[in-house]
Amino acid sequence: MENNNILVIGGAGYIGSHQVKDLLNNNFNVYVLDNLSTGHRKMIDSRASFIEGDIRDYDLLCKVMKENMINAVMHFAAFSIVPQSVEQPLKYFNNNVYGFEVLLEAMEECSVDKLIFSSTAATYGEHKQMPIDENYSTNPTNPYGESKLIMEKMVKWQANASNLKYVVLRYFNVAGAAFDSSVGELHDPETHLIPIVLECALHKREFVSIFGNDYDTEDGTCIRDYIHVVDLCDAHTKSLDYLMQGNKSDTFNLGYGHGFSVKQIIESTQRVTKKDIPIRYDERRAGDPAILIASSLKAQKALNWSPKYNNIDIIIETAYKFYRKNIEK
Repeated sequence: MENNNILVIGGAGYIGSHQVKDLLNNNFNVYVLDNLSTGHRKMIDSRASFIEGDIRDYDLLCKVMKENMINAVMHFAAFSIVPQSVEQPLKYFNNNVYGFEVLLEAMEECSVDKLIFSSTAATYGEHKQMPIDENYSTNPTNPYGESKLIMEKMVKWQANASNLKYVVLRYFNVAGAAFDSSVGELHDPETHLIPIVLECALHKREFVSIFGNDYDTEDGTCIRDYIHVVDLCDAHTKSLDYLMQGNKSDTFNLGYGHGFSVKQIIESTQRVTKKDIPIRYDERRAGDPAILIASSLKAQKALNWSPKYNNIDIIIETAYKFYRKNIEK
């Protein structure tokens, strides 16, 4: 019988902290490793064991894996801000690619043979046909997407050479917060659209910048496939079950199969908060595709995953409740 000891790297961050709660609620023993560079200690569930440290620290990774008899790793420790990756590509390759190499080396040394890896739709780059499925070509348009694609290739080749089994999850836009408002999205500075719009609703900023209104979309603004973080984490936990049942390594998209434009997100936020959201139009940002929509039919079938919160107003409402609790002070 396999043990249930799971190491979550980056478990103090937005998605990682939700994942820790989901694993604990599914009776896993959870160990969190995070350097707190972007994560928050207060976001870590008290039922988990916390180790402050960096993914690039090989000796620490080996110590944690051996002492706690880790059975599987979930990786959420990548830097993920697209414009920042364009400005500072080496920062992204150091943390994301080199950090991942160190992790894979430590896992091999410690005979930890299961990995759930958080990847991204940014690996696909620009595509005209939507929705995107896993067979589409990968051609990233920014260093962030490039770093994640390199990491995907690294884990594939390492698996070919060892006993490692993995699931790569390419997500699109993750949003929302836990329904009890215990964890949510807290970045400094904030770069994701929904939190920015909510900050505006709560009078923490004067307006929302819309970067480009001349895209080839119905209202001229970018369209993204938003997935509730609780649904996303459920897919991760099901991916772990999938590997523990002896299934083959694979790559899956996670999304809802339809998108919302920047303007539609602002309109939904106005409905949910009953607040006016002032906007300002700015130039396009480097590396932003016009439309990204996922096909996640493969994940739904293989992982027995049925997303429950496929509603943009619900996504924004849970985020709003979290923000009112944490930043409306």
